[in-house]
Amino acid sequence: MKAVRFIEGGKPPEVVDIARPEPGPGEILLKIGGAGVCHSDLHVLDGAVPFKGPFTLGHENAGWIEALGQGVEGWQEGDPVAVYGPWGCGQCHHCQTSAENYCERHASIPTMGGGLGSDGGMADYMIVPDSRLLVPLKGLDPSDVAPLSDAALTPYHAIKAAMPQLTPDATVLVIGVGGLGHMAVQILKATTGARIIAADIDAGKLDHARKLGADITIDSSDKTAADEIRDLVGGRGVAVALDFVGAQPTIDLAASVVGRDSRLSVVGLAGGVVKYSADNTPYGTQVTIPYWGTRAELMEVIALAESGRIKAQVEKHALADAPEVYDRLREGKVNGRAVLVP
Repeated sequence: MKAVRFIEGGKPPEVVDIARPEPGPGEILLKIGGAGVCHSDLHVLDGAVPFKGPFTLGHENAGWIEALGQGVEGWQEGDPVAVYGPWGCGQCHHCQTSAENYCERHASIPTMGGGLGSDGGMADYMIVPDSRLLVPLKGLDPSDVAPLSDAALTPYHAIKAAMPQLTPDATVLVIGVGGLGHMAVQILKATTGARIIAADIDAGKLDHARKLGADITIDSSDKTAADEIRDLVGGRGVAVALDFVGAQPTIDLAASVVGRDSRLSVVGLAGGVVKYSADNTPYGTQVTIPYWGTRAELMEVIALAESGRIKAQVEKHALADAPEVYDRLREGKVNGRAVLVP
């Protein structure tokens, strides 16, 4: 079968032929319907995350159960499913509460999940090691749903944690309207009454944000962006700032507009840092670094999609196009989420 493989840090992905895997006891063989192309993959390919290759890329996955390993119950061949991405130990307190994204044994586990140390879904087939990692789908196309397991789950997790501050009279700032940010705007619109300001340097992405429900859009490359936001929110400031970029300029923008008793969530991995001095960021500000989401939250995200309240914007490509798709992602030319379809 064809597979998009990580070889080692600093090398581009390779599309190669490998043997189709067979499920062992407790495992599930998934026929892949779609695998999302995530910006985090670039950190893997660049060697910023010290994974040992080779393995198949793809940590946003959905498809149909092809075969069940010995002892797997409660599932049938042909069932459409999404795959929960962060694989924990399954035994610690956090894992038992479905928060495998915060597994207490993460440092001793050799893999972070499929496509992140273990073979992922950028292939015709994928092994899922345990049925607890599957979420059933109903009338949704797996090639459309695959990005929801990260591009929607990650912002949903951050937004759910911020719900006490997302009151109808509050303002939330979404920085970066890419793969995660375009889902964040929809989730905020579907689950809160807060006013939504979307900020980006790309005019096309800002136009997309307005179509998805953003109340106000701001060109974050403009030197007056912070002043413009402060004029809009007044003394209360931004109640919740969600930075899906994480570069120093975007973190500085978020920190300069949040008010007292606010929340600044840095989701992006672009290497910026939050600077602190007394009352700067303002007193009462919670600075959080959310990571992915829980298994239960993925079920909630899928339910939002099934109800039609959120939908990932996807552009679909063949597995063979993966190297070119990653180049486009690196150049910021992917609209919404790219999905590889075997």
